[in-house]
Amino acid sequence: ECRCALPSPHPSKPRPNRPMTTIRLIGAPTDIGASVRGAGLGPDALRVAGLPDALQMRGLQVTDQGNLPGPPNPWQPPHAGYRHLPEVVAWNQSIYRAVEAALAHQQLPVLLGGDHCLAIGSISAVARHCRATGRPLRVLWFDAHADANTAHITPSGNVHGMPAACLLGHGPEALTRLGGAVALQPHQLHQIGVRSVDAEERAFVATLGYEVFDMRYIDEFGMRATMERALAGLPPDAHLHVSFDMDCMDPEIAPGVGTAVRGGPTYREIQLCMEMIADTGLLGSVDLVELNPALDVRNQTATLAVDLVESLFGKSTLVRNPAASPAMSA
Repeated sequence: ECRCALPSPHPSKPRPNRPMTTIRLIGAPTDIGASVRGAGLGPDALRVAGLPDALQMRGLQVTDQGNLPGPPNPWQPPHAGYRHLPEVVAWNQSIYRAVEAALAHQQLPVLLGGDHCLAIGSISAVARHCRATGRPLRVLWFDAHADANTAHITPSGNVHGMPAACLLGHGPEALTRLGGAVALQPHQLHQIGVRSVDAEERAFVATLGYEVFDMRYIDEFGMRATMERALAGLPPDAHLHVSFDMDCMDPEIAPGVGTAVRGGPTYREIQLCMEMIADTGLLGSVDLVELNPALDVRNQTATLAVDLVESLFGKSTLVRNPAASPAMSA
């Protein structure tokens, strides 16, 4: 159950947008943590759908690092509550180093997944960077699932169902302290669009104490109020990380995912989320994960992903004054 109150609709003074740095695309072609094969094809599907060109057409500098190397998926049953743990660790270490390098060069890393277990490496690197630079970190996690299982409660052993728990310090040390310390505190994590939570995971999410804006909350209060709450109180030097699982959206518009769940946000609701994030001027890093081209229809989910990323980086129908945006609410 969400512990959220409806925020004030009155906007505060706008925050000045920081100049955009170079975007670095980092491909991670693996489904090592997933329950269904195919997410490893996601990075190239996003490129085929025109992601680099779309960002360049927005006037952004884009460096495509290509695809990181990593171990193949052995497709084995769980061992001690985890499937493929050594391979998951290896992939996340590689991603950690790539994201860390991008941030060190003042580039904005966009991780192209791959499944959602890869966010452990990405967000761990972002968290360490924020600790080193003294910047407050907030993570907006768009997902149909809570991703807060552990080895003791998981029904499958798939690590793509565990990254939120690992980032909050619950899991194997090789993942929970990838950046030398636990990556996130509960107040830094906000999940949006959740509608599928395992039975024991539900109780664990309640004990973890982070905010979950599930679909009932969105149905009752609307996406605008949800995003106002999720973005409320961001200081002007904050680093905003978006971890976007493509199964967050309703499968009627995004069929190319491995764990589809009916009843997700609509196209316009998700576009509003991206636009309100862009209005803050605080976006610092992105995960785009769980695109499964093997289950897609003519790459339509990848094309949708490109459309959303364009909005995340400022595409809009008209020139707007950020001061009038609900994303500027205190």
